[in-house]
This record gives sequence, C-alpha cells and structure tokens, in this order.
Amino acid sequence: MPKYCVLCNENRAVIKRPKTGQQICRECFYYVFETEIHNTITDNKLFKRGDRVAIGASGGKDSTVLAYVLKLLNERYDYGLDLFLLSIDEGITGYRDDSLETVKRNQQQYDLPLKIVSYEQLYHWTMDDIVKAVGLKNNCTFCGVFRRQALDRGAVMLGVDHIVTGHNADDIAETILMNILRGDIARLQRCTEIGTTGEGCIHRSKPFKYTYEKEIVMYAYFKKLDYFSTECIYSPNAYRGYARAFLKDLEAIRPSAIVDIIHSGEAFEIKSDTKAPVQVGTCERCGYMSSNNVCKACVLLEGLNRGLPKLGIGKTHRLRKIHGDMPENTATIQHFSEIKKEVDPLSPSQAQ
Repeated sequence: MPKYCVLCNENRAVIKRPKTGQQICRECFYYVFETEIHNTITDNKLFKRGDRVAIGASGGKDSTVLAYVLKLLNERYDYGLDLFLLSIDEGITGYRDDSLETVKRNQQQYDLPLKIVSYEQLYHWTMDDIVKAVGLKNNCTFCGVFRRQALDRGAVMLGVDHIVTGHNADDIAETILMNILRGDIARLQRCTEIGTTGEGCIHRSKPFKYTYEKEIVMYAYFKKLDYFSTECIYSPNAYRGYARAFLKDLEAIRPSAIVDIIHSGEAFEIKSDTKAPVQVGTCERCGYMSSNNVCKACVLLEGLNRGLPKLGIGKTHRLRKIHGDMPENTATIQHFSEIKKEVDPLSPSQAQ
C-alpha cells in the first residue's frame, strides 16, 4: 500500500526527510523547508526592513537555492529587502569560469542585479597562478582568506548592509569538527554564530545554519533549479574533506548527528583565560579588519609578491618575527585604497 504524507494525510509520500525521517509529499516538503528557513531568519532577527542584502553566489546548489528561497520569502513575508547577487571569480580555469555562467543565468531567472569581483582585480593574482607558486597542499588557505576579504570588498562596492552565504548545517558541523581536531577551541564560539560583522559593519549571516545539505539538494532537484555541481579542482586534498567524510559516517549511523554537533558547539564552554582572536583593529596596510597589525591577506600577498609563498603558512610567532623585516608594499596599499573608495551603490544596469 502507498504511504501517505504524515503532515497532510492526503497526498502520497515521495520524500523521506534526512533531517527528521518523516515521510512527506512534495508540497509539504516545500512548505516545511521554506518555513524552517523563514523561522531561522525571524527568530535570529537577521534582517531589518530596507536592508540591502548581497547573496554570495557561486553557482553551486547552496547559493542557488539561497537566492531562490530568499527572493521567495522576501516577497511572501514582505521583508522589505533589496537583494543583489555577489560573485567572486577566483580565477580557476575550467571551474569558476563555468560556474559563473550559471550565476549569470540565475541573474536572469531571478531578476536580481549581479556584481562579479575577481582575485585578479583585487590582488593581481589568480588561483591558477597561486597554485603554480604554492602547489596543491596549502592553496585552500590562500583561497579561503582572499575569498572572505573579497566578499567584503565586493559588498563595499555594492553599498550593501548585509552579506548572506549558503553555508549549511553540514558545513558548520564540519567546521566545528575541524576546530576540535586542530585543537583550535578558541574559535568554536565564532564558527557556530549565525551572524558576524565584517568590514565597515557589514553583517554576515547564514540562513541555512540548520538546513541539511541533502535537503538543499532535494529542494533544488524537485524545483528544477539551475545550478553548477562540479567540485573545485584544487580541493581534493583539503583538510575539510576528511572532516566531511567523518561527518557522513556519523550521519549514516545517527541522522541527527549534524545538528547535534552544532548544538554542542553552541553550548561549548571555554575557560575564561582562553585567548581567542579578536578582530577589533584594522590592517595598517589595506585597512581591512584584523586582530594583528597586518591582516592575514596582506601577509599571504606579501609572500607571493616576494617569491616566498609559504610566508603566511605556519606558526604565528614566526610570522610576527618576519613582519618586522617585511618592507611596505606601497603598490598593494595604493591598490586597496582605491578599491575602498569605490562605495557608490550600483544600479541593476551597472551591476554587471
């Protein structure tokens, strides 16, 4: 006998939710998926009316579903948000150039203005060039640091108040596991926060914090959304991959393991004398927020420009020793100063 949806008891169940194990119909799945995200947004007061919000768009499943759902909820519940798509072109041939074509199609499909910012524009380096210099072992460190700063730079160019990213529950649980495995307990509290503050008080948030990756894939599949599914060609040896494999093994045994890890991270108590990184200052070179005199991006960029790509990789006490011998990169300072001035909001016709 066919099983009926446990929520409406009318339609035939076609989905078993990975998150709860409930067998439900397609329409009820759409409703609970969208409502849970709406509740996350309202319970955490992520937005206020009139906010200009940039959606970090990579063309992948997470950011594509985020753009679709946020536009839908903004209209359904009248959030009063001005939405934009913000993409970062890392300069990865055969990967990012293809995914950006998906983003451009999403722009047309969702009728949202799009801004693309490239590593080459900001740093005069592409990831292809960086990998040639550093190899595959530490390239994700460069990309992660540069990408986070590039999102903030792009947000300043757009004149937005808020950046939302498609980090889902699986991503956050992986980050918690990585910090524990590395012994980086001081960062646990920050990595579990649903919202943080970036450059110029631009807020960042993760509306998918409690949304399972499998359900995002199911939603994109049933809605027939246009997204790019290829993994980054430079990430096979990334440390996160090992945490992801471990998490999937846990999820196979206990489906609630993902959200359980997130709640454990939120409730984790740290000794009061534990030193945690505090980003209260600004980089003396580029003006970006930093807990040190020179931000991580400038240290990495200095190493690349000096032919010492491993300068920013390693122990922090070694970096402090090296900082005193590092000459000022006046070209980099001038370049970032020019970018920082570019803060005029772009109209939909300009934001291409």
